[in-house]
Amino acid sequence: MLPSLFISHGSPMLALEPGASGPALARLAAELPIPRAILVVSAHWESPELYVTSSARPATWHDFHGFPEELYALHYPTPGHPQLAQEVVEQLKVAGLHARLDPQRPLDHGAWVPLSLMYPQAEIPVVQLSLPSRQGPALQTQIGHALAGLREDGVLLIGSGSITHNLGELDWHAGPEVIAPWAQAFRDWIVAALARDDEIALHDYRRQAPAAARNHPSDEHLLPLFFARGAGGTFKVEHSGFTHGALGMDIYSFA
Repeated sequence: MLPSLFISHGSPMLALEPGASGPALARLAAELPIPRAILVVSAHWESPELYVTSSARPATWHDFHGFPEELYALHYPTPGHPQLAQEVVEQLKVAGLHARLDPQRPLDHGAWVPLSLMYPQAEIPVVQLSLPSRQGPALQTQIGHALAGLREDGVLLIGSGSITHNLGELDWHAGPEVIAPWAQAFRDWIVAALARDDEIALHDYRRQAPAAARNHPSDEHLLPLFFARGAGGTFKVEHSGFTHGALGMDIYSFA
């Protein structure tokens, strides 16, 4: 059975400058059974309610500005999976959660950038689920629980965000050896809470974790972690590290 994954996707430049994360993502993909499809929750599709992409051929969305032209030339021409999208809607309904199909939504960079490093051939169908970010961690845990059975049916469930995400305090010239102590402390607190499976503390991270608001001025980049945890099992750190001094690049599996 496939695990669920949490991926810190970093900057969109990850697609061109994969650093240590690229090999880690490629290794992880090579070690896993080949999925029949992939379902992604990205920090970059915030919504008031749940939506599921249902296009048979989702476009690649360059939902960012000010980057090199080479990045805008990249495309990830993966197929969609309308049948899986409908199945996701139905399974959420069983769990008491209402979701709607969205046949127009393209794949944002939180989805296609890490997938381009894991599955560069773009042959595995991808469906994206939106992130009702104002409803907090508990909802994402519930959604993960509701869709966990898809793992037994060959669907790879991915939450794509960032273990730390305060763009205003990044040092864009810092090397990977430079880590802000407040970012390291938050990351270590999250890992310890995941390792002891402390759901109460995790859901209350904004009050309990050190420098929570500094690491996440808003929730959206950490919330995909709760989806991945809710959908999976035993926690494992697959990759850890920082870029730009305080942008965590951790990758976790829940098997």
